[in-house]
Amino acid sequence: MNAPLSLDADQARTRLDDLTVVDVRTPREYASGHVPGALNVPLDQLGRAVPGLREAAARGELLVVCQSGGRSAAACARLASHGIAATDLDGGTKGWVARGHGLDRPAGAPAKPVWAMDRQVRLVAGSLVLLGLALGLLVHPAFQLLSAGIAGGLVFSALTDTCGMALMLGKLPYNRGGRAAGASLDETLARLRQGKSEGEGEAAQGV
Repeated sequence: MNAPLSLDADQARTRLDDLTVVDVRTPREYASGHVPGALNVPLDQLGRAVPGLREAAARGELLVVCQSGGRSAAACARLASHGIAATDLDGGTKGWVARGHGLDRPAGAPAKPVWAMDRQVRLVAGSLVLLGLALGLLVHPAFQLLSAGIAGGLVFSALTDTCGMALMLGKLPYNRGGRAAGASLDETLARLRQGKSEGEGEAAQGV
């Protein structure tokens, strides 16, 4: 499979008024800070957004962004399977900030930023491996299968460039809570169908 087209943060910054930016992180990650003008469509909800994204792609270029690039690349591949062209933001939100570009936060967003999804996955995976080893030593050797299962899952994740644990963690209320500070998915899909207004484009370019 061909790698998706990509833009670096500086290239994307100069073209924000021409792009429809789609952030595929969880609502809470999005609420903690996102590329100006980005619309939040979590990766696990991408299927619902396909019709709206197809309409948006017909009007202009889609730029897909996540935290560091893994989820956005997966989203671009899924969109390509539906015949929708999309460009990946190289380095994601992390790369955007590293280049000194500012982030937007919805009014009323939680003051405490949520951990990035890859950090949450490392914490949960590492904890389960340690738990399996501890229970295997203290209770019964069969518990070590838990550690082996997590290790196998991580290998599978690397080989397929997917992460089932991230999708499960993304459904937790802690990661969904950001919706209270931003648009609902239905509102986001409506905005995708309507397109970016002239005022939104000017605001994004002026950040």
